[in-house]
Amino acid sequence: MWLRRGLCTFSRPLSAFQCRAVNSWGYSRALGVESILSQIKAICGEEGVSVGEAVREQHGRDESMHSCCPPDVVVFPCCVEEVSALAKLCFSNNTPMLPFGTGTGLEGGVGAVEGGVCFSLRRMDQILDLHSEDFDVTVEPGVTRKTLNTYLRDTGLWFPVDPGADASLCGMAATSASGTNAVRYGTMRENVLNLEVVLADGTVIHTGGKGRRPRKTAAGYNLTNLFVGSEGTLGIITKTTLRLYGIPEAMVSAVCNFPSVQAAVDSTVQILQTGVPIARIEFLDDVMIDACNRYSSLSYPVSPTLFLEFHGSENSLKEQVSVTEEITQNNGGSNFQWAQDAETRNRLWAARHNAWYAALALRPGCKAYSTDVCVPLSQLPQIIVETKEDLIKNNLTGPIAGHVGDGNFHCLMVVDPNDEAELHRLHSFTDRLARRALSLDGTCTGEHGVGLGKRRLLLEELGESTIQTMQVLKHALDPKNLMNPGKILLPFSRESRQGARSGQHCGAARPALLRTTRDHPGPSRDWRSHLRVGAQQCAWTEVLPNAVVAFSTKGASDAVWCGG
Repeated sequence: MWLRRGLCTFSRPLSAFQCRAVNSWGYSRALGVESILSQIKAICGEEGVSVGEAVREQHGRDESMHSCCPPDVVVFPCCVEEVSALAKLCFSNNTPMLPFGTGTGLEGGVGAVEGGVCFSLRRMDQILDLHSEDFDVTVEPGVTRKTLNTYLRDTGLWFPVDPGADASLCGMAATSASGTNAVRYGTMRENVLNLEVVLADGTVIHTGGKGRRPRKTAAGYNLTNLFVGSEGTLGIITKTTLRLYGIPEAMVSAVCNFPSVQAAVDSTVQILQTGVPIARIEFLDDVMIDACNRYSSLSYPVSPTLFLEFHGSENSLKEQVSVTEEITQNNGGSNFQWAQDAETRNRLWAARHNAWYAALALRPGCKAYSTDVCVPLSQLPQIIVETKEDLIKNNLTGPIAGHVGDGNFHCLMVVDPNDEAELHRLHSFTDRLARRALSLDGTCTGEHGVGLGKRRLLLEELGESTIQTMQVLKHALDPKNLMNPGKILLPFSRESRQGARSGQHCGAARPALLRTTRDHPGPSRDWRSHLRVGAQQCAWTEVLPNAVVAFSTKGASDAVWCGG
């Protein structure tokens, strides 16, 4: 029998050790949750608990390239009271807790790198309070974006934030999701009015006050925005109150081709500067357009292309389209096409809607991974040109699609998951791309979140002092580091733990993967032969006092203390 937690495998049999897991705050817990399983079932009922391998694996993976890290048990609470009771139980037993919505994330945010209990929130699927005259609605975490808009269809209202996938709305809040409509309607951060959150110890809070839904407030700290984008590391979101909008009287879609990326971006900037309230403005590069032409049987010129959408009244749309067409022509745009009826609009936008599948079709049998950098608009041409050169130089397939209105773009990387050399090139490319964005005053993630894969980059982006402040906040709300551990922040060093517990800023965090007090090798012995990450050896090891620290290229973080 081999000891395996998350992506970490220890090379000696379990029988050789007395073992207990140690999370990155230093709190020990029994491996697995067998000791509290009967108490969990008493809260959720037999039908609300699963330890089946298939169910656990389903809840240990998302749509990312990160390996599956299944939890020890999956629970299906049906109300906030059950979530709170389960959290209290897990807290008292030092058991990690992981919220799960629909599993559509792209950064490994649901992986149970320290095991624990996965809270699958799909049974909490009620649309609770709709206030049409106030343009807001309160929903439970099992409600998805499409479900809400179907429910709103006859009210004249809609919720416009659209990340592409039919994600759960509370999950979208947890990752601060965005999408094609952000240039007009904003991201989740601008559209969440209030949250109900269960903290690590089971305490239930309402970030804006229970039942309150003002359009603006200056009352106290903005706790709502603290939890939006927290990726389940501070608490479990069990309700969200959202801002709604009136369905536009009319919509117009348009497509235009350009001789260069610079010309397309210049047109975008000028359209926004004129005050045209454009709803969507999407960019596809020549490689993506070519892929979409093949996949969707289209005939667009193979060149940088903008896809645009306008919302408003019949009269206002005519003026908006006229102004936009003039701007694009002045920047060398050609083949400007526009349409108002739904069928033609959908046909014009078919390329953008099918971009993901068109990219996958370039290499059948391969998998796709989406990058997610965002830069100021003025820097967009430079970073796209440099990125395309990088892709060609490293023989990588990565057509580009972007929400050009806010400087966010994605390389839809199509790779062979069984080709280690290609995966290494992909990893190096994504690091270079993120650092290129940071050098241009941008961010490593515009809308996908940090999860497992971008924790090191977050430190580079925000700086040590800011990360230390985040550590203090994390410890104040989650003193045992049980809420989705290993995500956003790298595991803390001993000095970081002590500093956070005392409320002081402390040294930078250090990712510790494995600790052992038995057969300590000393600084002269290389333990790479004894440590593996998945099927691969660790990237490198470092010997510290009473610890061997193994660093993984896959970004996993787990700690196992094995003593004689």
